[in-house]
Amino acid sequence: MKAELKPRTSDGEALTRAILDAVPHPVVTLAEDGRILDANVAAETFFQVSVPLLRRRPFAEFVPFGTPLLSLIEQVRERGSSVNEYRVDLGTPRNGGERIVDIHVAPMAERPGHVVVMFQERTIAEKMDRQLTHRGAARSVSALASMLAHEIKNPLSGIRGAAQLLEQSAGDEDRALTRLICDEADRIVKLVDRMEVFSDERPVEREPVNIHAVLEHVRTLASSGFARHIRFIEDYDPSLPPVYANRDQLIQVFLNLVKNAAEAIDSETDGEIHLTTAFRPGVRLTVPGASSKVSLPLEFCVRDNGKGVPEDLVQHLFDPFVTTKPTGSGLGLALVAKIIGDHGGIVECDSQPRRTTFRVLLPMYRSSRSSEDN
Repeated sequence: MKAELKPRTSDGEALTRAILDAVPHPVVTLAEDGRILDANVAAETFFQVSVPLLRRRPFAEFVPFGTPLLSLIEQVRERGSSVNEYRVDLGTPRNGGERIVDIHVAPMAERPGHVVVMFQERTIAEKMDRQLTHRGAARSVSALASMLAHEIKNPLSGIRGAAQLLEQSAGDEDRALTRLICDEADRIVKLVDRMEVFSDERPVEREPVNIHAVLEHVRTLASSGFARHIRFIEDYDPSLPPVYANRDQLIQVFLNLVKNAAEAIDSETDGEIHLTTAFRPGVRLTVPGASSKVSLPLEFCVRDNGKGVPEDLVQHLFDPFVTTKPTGSGLGLALVAKIIGDHGGIVECDSQPRRTTFRVLLPMYRSSRSSEDN
């Protein structure tokens, strides 16, 4: 009895698969009965389900109930021509909430009834625009900080010195006033010192950094201090390559984000902060000083179950002096945006009730040899 030979994958099929997986936008192929025949890597990431699992269930189970996408697919099957639809929400609890996409549906001429569907996320383009706005705001603060350092700190030094001289000959009641002048002068100087960080235009010294070591350090600091009452949940990709960054600045970024998350959680809530890392291919960004687009495949998230961010503030959360805290200065998240921007990355906030996520996208480290190979 002859052994049954399994058909080999031809070089052409392998090349087609490689090209499909290289497409940065989600692409799925649907059979006439609505089953998913195939999907690329970007589609796996979008639906957060592997291809084998996608193939087991109808496509309608992975999109919102009543979505216009399903009628678009039927329209393409009937007419045999391509259809585009813009700004369609395909968000479901499975894929993390609101997902605004442009949809392109095309028939497969060689296979009647079969269609190809491609999604292009609008949020990516909008994130890039907002990131440029954040950088512009940071530059405005840089100019303001330089001016304040000269125009405010020097006069304050004279005011404080005069108050100290008066304190030596003042009575008890007046001494309290001179002490108040000194304390307020010190407080203003500290605020200006914090803003001076924005005027530092020196190139960032970067090296390959293990992001998990950074997050573990931040978690340890938080758990022993301001977040001792909060439970941390870690979901890391152990195969993640190093990030090309400055370790101390990354610690500052994630310490700010974790502190922000901890302060957003009510004392009555069973507080949780999720720290996640993942590899998300397909995100590329043109950054200042770079001759070509930079790939940002490394995704790091800080998610909390706090009260969330008011909808009218989400778009301006990384602008200087914008804060939801009664005693906050509004410089913490602006500094986060500046540091991540200096690293050639982007940072975004997605806020829903009991689910606020700060997402950081950064480039990975590439050795000189691998850069030459690519």
